[in-house]
Amino acid sequence: MRAVVQRVLSAKVTTPTADGIFETISEIGDGLVLFVGVRTDDTIADAEYLAQKVASLRIFEDDGERLNLSVLDTGGAVIAVSNFTLYADARKGRRPSFTDAASGEAAEPLYIAFGQAIAAVGIPVKYGKFGAEMHVELVNNGPVTLLLDSRKQF
Repeated sequence: MRAVVQRVLSAKVTTPTADGIFETISEIGDGLVLFVGVRTDDTIADAEYLAQKVASLRIFEDDGERLNLSVLDTGGAVIAVSNFTLYADARKGRRPSFTDAASGEAAEPLYIAFGQAIAAVGIPVKYGKFGAEMHVELVNNGPVTLLLDSRKQF
């Protein structure tokens, strides 16, 4: 399982309605936006590991302006957005391959379990709409952007 973690001042996710107007489905102030990808052979252990890593990352500044605080410490929230393209393989040709990305049927329960594991430690979690077209607006704070992988590939 992979996540792109972005520290934000604010963020919102919108999706189109039947008439083409975008409506807000999730919105937060200070916190994290998490773009989450699930691999074909990921398990609940991957989701739990990544959730604990995200919840405990010390990427918020303390009074001394050092990155010593986690999102839990600051009282921030997270928005988790499913993103199968995190498993794109673009090493050959011009069109990425997505063979390592889990199917929606396999990925959605792990994506939800990931969010639930974050919420279980006391962090408010909001979600994008799984498998849908979404617009994600965010104000990256720092900027602070990290890549995480449950298999510790980076």
